[in-house]
Amino acid sequence: MEFLKVNTEELVATVTFSRPPANALSSAVLKELSKLLDQLKDDERVRVILLHGEGRFFSAGADIKEFTTIGAREQATELARAGQQVMEKLEQFPKPVIAAIHGAALGGGLELAMGCHIRIVAENAKLGLPELQLGLIPGFAGTQRLTRYVGIGKAAEMMWTAEPITGVEAVQWGLANKAVPEEQLLQEASALANKIAQKSPVSISATLELLNAAKSQPFHEAVQLEAELFGKVFVSEDGKEGVQAFIEKRLPQFQGK
Repeated sequence: MEFLKVNTEELVATVTFSRPPANALSSAVLKELSKLLDQLKDDERVRVILLHGEGRFFSAGADIKEFTTIGAREQATELARAGQQVMEKLEQFPKPVIAAIHGAALGGGLELAMGCHIRIVAENAKLGLPELQLGLIPGFAGTQRLTRYVGIGKAAEMMWTAEPITGVEAVQWGLANKAVPEEQLLQEASALANKIAQKSPVSISATLELLNAAKSQPFHEAVQLEAELFGKVFVSEDGKEGVQAFIEKRLPQFQGK
């Protein structure tokens, strides 16, 4: 890995963006992340992924210098689609992905964070989509995910003014789960990741599928899927272990089967 560092411990893979000074999301970084996700998907040692940035920022956005190498409309469109595919891979990933955001998550950095399932932020972090300041628009599905989280009015304000919000404000608007002092960020995010990692991978994967169904399917179809997955999880080894552990008043030992 050229731009990412990976450390796996206690079922949690901590993935660190290491491309100083801003951890800009170039095409090469996104390709490396996509490849890493493919590897971690089938790694039984990993049940949760924690993303964060090295240095001052989570990620200050896309690689603007790379933009200067793009001349044709088709190239720009393809760049956007490639970024969208990585964010979609994150959102559809069968294992929980948590973003620990400090410093700034701007432009592509926020689009990446919005593709994650949970966001823990430093109270003084800056989150925004400032692309209109460059005469551009977000291209990695930011217009759609930001609207989903904060509503049309606030999304319009954030994009049209290009002004970021703080980590505290991000929680108030539903863009982040929790805001903590920056010095406590990794500790808090790691504690959450470890707690989630103790749950059954079978049930976690099923709930991830259902959370995505809630965003894309009509209610009656999603609840039908819920019933089907309930049956599947119920007869799994983990399902049986969890019930038995409850009866025996002990902690369950989930194997992901």
